[in-house]
Amino acid sequence: MEKKGSGSFLRVTLLICLAAIIAIGTLLFLRHGTPAILTLTPKSDKASFTTDFTLQLKAKNSPLQALSVVAVQDGKRIDIAQRTFTGAVMEHTEVFRIPRESGFKDGPMELTVESKVNSWLTALGRGKSSFIKKFTLDLTPPRINIATGIHNINQGGSGAVSFTVSKPVERVGVAVGETFFTAYQQNNGEYFCFFAMPYDIAPSSFKPKVIARDTAGNEATLSISVLPIPKNFKFDKLNIPQSFLDDKMSQYSAMYPQLSSSLEIYKHVNSELRQQNVAELKKFAMETANATLWTGAFLRLPNAAGRAGFGDQRDYYFEGEKIDHQTHMGVDLASVANAPVPAANTGKVVYAGFFGIYGNCIVIDHGLGVQSLYSHLNSMDVQKGTEVKKGQIIAKTGATGLAGGDHLHFGMIVGGVQVNPVEWWDEHWINDNVLKHLNSKP
Repeated sequence: MEKKGSGSFLRVTLLICLAAIIAIGTLLFLRHGTPAILTLTPKSDKASFTTDFTLQLKAKNSPLQALSVVAVQDGKRIDIAQRTFTGAVMEHTEVFRIPRESGFKDGPMELTVESKVNSWLTALGRGKSSFIKKFTLDLTPPRINIATGIHNINQGGSGAVSFTVSKPVERVGVAVGETFFTAYQQNNGEYFCFFAMPYDIAPSSFKPKVIARDTAGNEATLSISVLPIPKNFKFDKLNIPQSFLDDKMSQYSAMYPQLSSSLEIYKHVNSELRQQNVAELKKFAMETANATLWTGAFLRLPNAAGRAGFGDQRDYYFEGEKIDHQTHMGVDLASVANAPVPAANTGKVVYAGFFGIYGNCIVIDHGLGVQSLYSHLNSMDVQKGTEVKKGQIIAKTGATGLAGGDHLHFGMIVGGVQVNPVEWWDEHWINDNVLKHLNSKP
């Protein structure tokens, strides 16, 4: 009886083992030669000779063996990529364009993409993946039509331009050197753009141009007819006393725990932190409305005397030694201590808080990339997201940040670039340099 029972147990064990082997074998069979995952970008239904296609291949179980990318139009086939992989390559990225020399023309075409993995099951039809990308080859760049007339612009000041574009675009605006100012489409279909002439660019080098790039990647440019007006900026020599450092640098000591000297902290704040703040202003510019929120001239702090001006060149000295050079990018206005600060114009607060060299600071967006800045504040009555009206009290003046005394540092920003605020206080300038372009007919 024991032998018979042992034989039954052995048969059952063998059957279980056999079933396990079959299951494992089936699983390996199903998993071996799993096709690679293919991802092609961009997803747009239009492309041009400048479109960068990115094809990503990701194998799961078996390494990649081959890749084929073929462009087809009206029966004409062009090999874009033919790859054979050796070794255990599990991932691959292929970046390509439709070649100009292909002879393809405007119109529908296809990309046929096929891949294989290195598997003995490939011969049985496994391990292969493919797809066809259908799109329109668009080789016609947009046409730009700028409103006629010469655009006067002051060095360090603002400019505006309106224009039309012949087709839908994904990027449009004005380029000034490496700086790009976004244009915004208005209800009448025209585009309007504020741009700036940086204070540190020579008038002879100032050559703004409209750039429009369509959804297929075709790009067109057209120069703006401008009359740049040079400006001379004031030069100041500022002596930094130890008492100022002792009083002010405690605001920043936590940012530079490795520095024990108030002078060394000041050097970092006045240069590095200043540049970080400038970069942040460019980010704030992205939080702008696509329509004007303001009307009329911007308000100046009431009953305030002008101190430092926009573009003032400053050499900083400590105990007779020059330690830095910077440019003052706003207008300092001094009134009584804790003077109420009105919003210069209607808009929406995009920043309210401590902001580096500016101390307590508020930035208001007025639409189309135009923003105003109020800094060195003692207290603030608004927060990010608050909608404010022209003349509404938003804060009180103070001496936070790098301020040597109670005053308001007021700034104007166009597309993230700080510009001369004096222009924006002038109704005549706004009418002649903004509204005539906003209401123009290209």
